[in-house]
Amino acid sequence: MPDTPSPPTSSHWQPRPIIDWLLEDGRLSANPDEMVRQLGDRLLAAGAPVWRLRLSMRTLHPLVTAVTSIWERDGASTVQIETPHGLEGRADYFGSPFEVIARTREPFRRRLEDALPETDHNVLYDLKARGGTDYFGLPMRFSDGAAAIVVFASDAADGFCDRDIEGFTQIASVLAPITEVFSAKSVSLAVAEAYLGPRTGQRVLDGQITRGHIETIDAAILVSDIRDWTGLNARVSAETALALANRYFEVIAEAVEANGGEILKFIGDGVLAVFATGDDADAAAVCVRAFTAARQALQMAHACDPPLDLNFGIGMHFGEVLYGNIGSKTRIDFTVLGQAVNIAARIEGLCSGLDQPVLFSEDFANRLSGRTTLVAEEVLKGYGAKCKIFTPQDAP
Repeated sequence: MPDTPSPPTSSHWQPRPIIDWLLEDGRLSANPDEMVRQLGDRLLAAGAPVWRLRLSMRTLHPLVTAVTSIWERDGASTVQIETPHGLEGRADYFGSPFEVIARTREPFRRRLEDALPETDHNVLYDLKARGGTDYFGLPMRFSDGAAAIVVFASDAADGFCDRDIEGFTQIASVLAPITEVFSAKSVSLAVAEAYLGPRTGQRVLDGQITRGHIETIDAAILVSDIRDWTGLNARVSAETALALANRYFEVIAEAVEANGGEILKFIGDGVLAVFATGDDADAAAVCVRAFTAARQALQMAHACDPPLDLNFGIGMHFGEVLYGNIGSKTRIDFTVLGQAVNIAARIEGLCSGLDQPVLFSEDFANRLSGRTTLVAEEVLKGYGAKCKIFTPQDAP
C-alpha cells in the first residue's frame, strides 16, 4: 500500500496502473470502505489532484437505503454513512448533485473556484468553504439498471483538467462492476439477516444451505405469543391490528437481540427465538440472557408511548435442539426442531390459563440465580410426564 503523499502539484498521471490494481487486488478488498481508502491513496501516489473521494450505492435493507464510503486526503480513515429510507423526500437531497446524477444518469461537474450560482446546492457551498476547487461526480451503471455514484473532489489551485476527467471516467468504468459485486454482497447479507437473523443468515451465506445440514446444539428457547389475537382482530381494523403486531414484534426483537439471542421465526402472531450456547456462553448464561430478554420485553411494552395495548405471554425452556435446514427439495427452512422447542411452546400456551406473563420449565429455572416460584405441575401435550412450571418470584 503506498504512503499518503503531499497534495499533488501536477495532474500528469496515468490511470492504467490504478485500473490494473482494481482488476487484480482492489476487487478483493474486504469491503467498500477499504477499497475506497486504497483507491484514494493510490490516486494521490499517482499524482492525481484528489482531495476527496466518495462512493455511494443503494442497498436493499429494512432500515438503510444507501451506504456511502468517504475518503479524504488528510483523514485518518474512511468514513461510512448509512442513509435511512425516505432519502428522496428530504429537503437536503432535492437538488443536490447526487439527486441530479441519479435523475439524469449523467455526470455532474462544477468548478468550485468560480462564483457559484444561488441555485447550487448547499453541499457545493460547503465543499467550497472547506477549500474545494472542483467537483466531478458520475453514475456507475449496474447490470440490473441500478447505479452507484462516485465523486472526485479537488482542492488544487487549478482543480481538474481534461486529462483528469478522462482518467476518472476510465477508472469509474472499471470500478462499476466491482462496486456492483460489493452491492450484491451487501444486499445478500441484508436480506439474509432480515429474514433469518444475523447468526443464521451468515451461516446460510457461508454455504450451509443443503437440506439435512443440521447440527445439535444446546440452547435456551423463548416462545412468545399475543393473547386473544383472534378476538383482537374482530374488535379492531386490520390496519390497527397490523400496527399493534409490528410494535409487539419490535419490542420482542429489540429485547432478544440486545441480550444475544436470535429470532428465527415470526409465526403468525408468535415469535420463536434461541439463545445458543457457545464459546462465550454456557447453559446458565444463555438462560439468564433469555430471562432478561423476557423481562425487558414486558417492561418495554409498558414503557411504550403510547403503551403497547395488548397482552402477550412468554414461555422458556432449556434443552437440546436440532438447528439447521429442513424442507422439500425446492423450499428449505432454517429453523430449530426438537422436544425443547415443543416444551417451550406448550409452556407459553399456559400463560393465559395460569394468568402469568412469563413461565418457564424446571430445567430453565435451575439455571437462574434469582428466586422463582412454582405455579403449577402440568402434563404437557406430547410429553407424558408432569412438568413443573415456574415464574419469577418478583414481577417482571
